[in-house]
Parts: sequence; structure tokens; C-alpha cells
Amino acid sequence: MSRKLRTAMLAVLGVCFMTGLAAASVPLYRMFCQATGLNGTTQRGSAAPGATDRQIRIDFDTNVAPHMPWKFAPENRTDTVAVGARDMAFFTATNTSDKPVTGTATYNVTPAQAGKYFTKIQCFCFTQQTLKPGETARMPVIFFVDPKILSDPDAADVQTITLSYTFYPVDSAKAKS
Repeated sequence: MSRKLRTAMLAVLGVCFMTGLAAASVPLYRMFCQATGLNGTTQRGSAAPGATDRQIRIDFDTNVAPHMPWKFAPENRTDTVAVGARDMAFFTATNTSDKPVTGTATYNVTPAQAGKYFTKIQCFCFTQQTLKPGETARMPVIFFVDPKILSDPDAADVQTITLSYTFYPVDSAKAKS
């Protein structure tokens, strides 16, 4: 095999490898963040382990993207929960426009080191939400704070966790395809 052909083949293999790596980077990053709680990424679970005697405060923060005609707020801005106990919070969203609007919520928690211990069992943020003109929806999130937070020295000073949501409009043309 000639030197030029070998170099060309290695270059093509390099381009293929880099393209594959680029395509896989978003799902790999998402899996990494969910496994480690990086940048306040919360976990998903199915059942709470059981309450401890330690309490932690949960603050709720809500936002809507610019140009999204919704009002969005928690029913209660704060809650105090037993670490390990299952809890539920409710949020309301109202479509203030004269057209149906579909939105999706992104979320995170702060401080960032609490992300790997904040676990959602059920959340409106897992699916898109469509509201008719003037419609108001009451949306729950069921969650718990994993008791492992109590033995993590990096989270020893965490007294309050802030759960933050931002609703963004979903491009209806993309949603239908």
C-alpha cells in the first residue's frame, strides 16, 4: 500500500471517528450529568427511600422564555421536607395568548453539588405541555432528597436547595415531524 493511500485512509478514518464522537457527545454528556449531578442536573427515580430526621428547605424558582405568552409560578415558593421523604409541589401555568401554545420546561437545582441527590419521581418537565388560549393548568412534581446527601462532605453545608424551571415554547412545526 502506498504511503499516500495509507495517509488518505487514516484521514478518512479520523474524520469518521470525529463525526461519530460529535454525534454522540450530547447524549453522552447528558448521561454523565445525570450520573454525577453535574451543573445541578437532577436524578430520576421511582420511590423515595424513607424519611430521616434531618429537614432541608426547598425553594422554587420559575421563569418563562422571552416571547412565551405564559404566566408560570409555584403554588408555594418554599417547602421544608424531611431528607429521604417523598414530597409533592404544584405549579400553575396560564396561557395568556389567543392561540394554543406548547411548551417544554428545562430544570436544574442549585447548589450544583445537590443535583445528584435531588431525585424526581414524576414531573411535568418530562413531557411537553399544551395550553389552550386562556387555559390554566396545575402541574405537580413529586421528588425526594436522597439521604446520601447527609454523608457527602461536599454537601455538608447545604441547607437550602433551589429547584428552578424555565418554560420554552416548542416549535410546532418540529413537534409534528
